[in-house]
Amino acid sequence: MKSPRTIAAVAAITIAGVGLLAGCSSSGSDSSDGKVHITVASLIPGSDKAAFKAFDDRVKEFEKANPNVVIKSEEYQWTGPTFATQLAGGTLPDVFNVPFTDSQSLLQAGQLADITAEVNKLPYASKFNENVLAVAKSGDKIYGIPYGPYAMGLSYNRDIFQKAGLDPNKPPTTWDEVRADAKIISQKVPGVAGYMQMTQGNTGGWELTTTTYARGGRMETVENGKTKVTADNPVTKDALQWLHDLRWSDNSVGSNFLLDWSGINQAFGAGQIAMYPSGSDVLTSLVQQNHVDPKSYGLTMLPVDTSDKNAGVLVGGNVAAVSPKSSQAQKDAAVKWIDFYYMQKLLNQDQAVADAKVLATSGQPVGVPTLPVFDKATYDQNMSWIKGEVNIPLENVAPFTDKIFDANLVPEPNKHTQELYGALDSVVQAVLTDKNANIDQLLSTVDSNIQKLVDADK
Repeated sequence: MKSPRTIAAVAAITIAGVGLLAGCSSSGSDSSDGKVHITVASLIPGSDKAAFKAFDDRVKEFEKANPNVVIKSEEYQWTGPTFATQLAGGTLPDVFNVPFTDSQSLLQAGQLADITAEVNKLPYASKFNENVLAVAKSGDKIYGIPYGPYAMGLSYNRDIFQKAGLDPNKPPTTWDEVRADAKIISQKVPGVAGYMQMTQGNTGGWELTTTTYARGGRMETVENGKTKVTADNPVTKDALQWLHDLRWSDNSVGSNFLLDWSGINQAFGAGQIAMYPSGSDVLTSLVQQNHVDPKSYGLTMLPVDTSDKNAGVLVGGNVAAVSPKSSQAQKDAAVKWIDFYYMQKLLNQDQAVADAKVLATSGQPVGVPTLPVFDKATYDQNMSWIKGEVNIPLENVAPFTDKIFDANLVPEPNKHTQELYGALDSVVQAVLTDKNANIDQLLSTVDSNIQKLVDADK
């Protein structure tokens, strides 16, 4: 998913990767002025004015360097349930983003433009991390450019930790510690859920998958080329039982059990939730949409079961894609925009500093943790370039950044991912609202229903 799910505009993100799109379909070049007109996804609806100004400033810079291109930006945010409708209605912009999990199904369905020729003209085309680029490829064909890869972490409110008498510099490192801290917080800070997970809009299944991976389980397995849906496994049951105990034994998850990505971010920003699993890049959206002070924000590694070699951290990200309805001229302009907005700030020192300065000047966070699109050396070099503009306390995210590059990173399930996540939403909700929910039966039903979809692909 997207982080984001920020994933919506990296900047939004992550994530992950949750809203609607106010769009118009591809319009082609405007013969009245002889220029190429394209529409591009900007930020999530509801982002603050400073964030939109920062984006608009980048658009002006691009148009100055490319006077034959006119850009119209549109507010945009990915949501699994509504994206198909937007595609069918022809309301996507020329440049939009989709999560890693959906890029393969969309390109196979002909819903993403083939931009192989345009991408191969880029001077760094051969430098992509192939494991990352693979999410946007089919054979030798390229249907998008990945950006903003993220790993799941545990976001926490440092101020709430202090109010509860906990050390914000020593966040929990095991699930038992998460539970213990959550209980202390809920008891000592009235009205605050010590811990919570997302539950709807496919995010409940996404986060259940996250906590399952961290314990060593898998929602899907592949043997002899055949995918088997395995949500009904002991590890997922343990993750659900753990959540059940926080709810029914500890009373430490609050009382709102219908939270999607935007909803839980809003609750966290309002100080109603102290800890929740999140994409590592979510701070951007928390600042833009929820006015979170980076000084009060903490990010640590999601607890991973070190006794299980399969345990790992779920990763995701976004793919910047081009509408198949775009003309050749628009495709050319679209890839130029993707290169300018998403890639150059990773590869070019002047662009990296310029982008960071624009963000910093408008009060946007600089230095938010992501994963490398290319390699760690390029990532580290980029961070050194923008060091002077970083405006978040790096020590607050060090519990994550100090360890993530040594972690076992695991991709999301790749068969009917969103359908699987949606089916698991109801399981998570049941555990939180029904003390006697039959976890075995619920997971067995998910396996049966999603397996039918997987088998039907043949």
